[in-house]
Parts: sequence; C-alpha cells; structure tokens
Amino acid sequence: MNLAKLLQLASPALPVGAYSYSGGLEAAIEDGAVHDAASAEQWIGDVLEFSMARMEGPVLFSLIVAFIEKDFLKLEEKNQFFLAGRETAELRAESVQMGYSLNRLLKDLGLGEVPVEEPSFPAAYAYAAAQWKIEPEAALQAYLWAWLENQVMAAMKAIPLGQTDGQRMLLSLGDRIEGLVKKSMRMKDEDLGNFAPGLALLSSHHETQYSRLFRS
Repeated sequence: MNLAKLLQLASPALPVGAYSYSGGLEAAIEDGAVHDAASAEQWIGDVLEFSMARMEGPVLFSLIVAFIEKDFLKLEEKNQFFLAGRETAELRAESVQMGYSLNRLLKDLGLGEVPVEEPSFPAAYAYAAAQWKIEPEAALQAYLWAWLENQVMAAMKAIPLGQTDGQRMLLSLGDRIEGLVKKSMRMKDEDLGNFAPGLALLSSHHETQYSRLFRS
C-alpha cells in the first residue's frame, strides 16, 4: 500500500471543499444541543457510530470492492442507494458537490473519471483508493478519520473551542475508529441503517438558518 497516497486522499488539503461543511453540526450548535467540548464529543461520536459507521462506511467499503472487481452495476446501485439515503437536501448536495470536486481533481491528476452517473463523495473516494491500490480497510479508516477531523475543526470554529479541546476529542473519538471499521466491513446490505433523527431534523433546520458559517 502507498501510505503517502492514502495520507493525500485523507488530507484536509484535498481540494474538495470539506472545510465548508459541518454536516449538521452547526445547526446542533444553533439549537443548543451542542454548546461545549463534552456535548460536541457526544454529538460527533453519536453521528460517527450511528450514521457514518452504519451507512456511509459500509457503502464506501462496498464501493471500493466493486471498483476492484470492476462490478459496474453494483457501483451504480450503491452510489444511487447512498445518495437516496441522505437525510436532507443539503446533505445530499454536500456529497454530490464533494464528489464532483474529487472527480474533477482525479481527472486532472490523470486517474480518469469516476464511472458512475452522479458520483457521490464516497464513490469518488472509493475510485481513487482502488486506482491507487490502497487496501479497502485502510481507506475506510482514513475516510472516517478525515470526517472526524473535519467535524472537530467545525466545532472549534463554531462553538468555539480551543485547540487542546479539539485534540482531546480527536484522541478520544479516534480510538473508536478501528473497531467501527471492522463492524462496517462485516455489515450486509440488509443491516445498513442511517437512523439519526436528530441529525435529520437539525440539518433540515439549517437549510433556512438565518446566520451560518457552513453550507451544511
């Protein structure tokens, strides 16, 4: 495995616009559900476990395997399944925009285009991982870490929190990732779930929130 390419793919410097999204976290802060380091860690940890690891993670793993096996029918089905499972219009738009940006970047880097009609971010990420021959488990672990890092950075900006609080959250929540990756890899299609009603409600409120820093 090329560790440098894995780090590049998971880097906050990857120009896909991830920094401009909070994934519903900003709405939770506006609502008061998240107001300090402890509540931020609780919120981020719950979304990590009950949404990311039970839907986005397993779908990403399946997409990487499908790219490796060149199963293009499965690729399209999984990509559309994931987009249909986005809780709100802005969360769907987030994934489509980031997928578009990564797809364009990969083309500019000489890797070709993602062979699906409307690539979500997981689909574009999976394509890059397969093209660079990154092991699926390592790619999934890096994907969840990148998501976690972005969430913590958003919390630091919007609550706001200090850098030490942010690092404590990364240490605490980062320790969960390896176990959640194992669970994601074992999940079958019938086990997938994205039941996070608080996230869905607050994300929908964010779409009309008067003052905001983030696009989701």
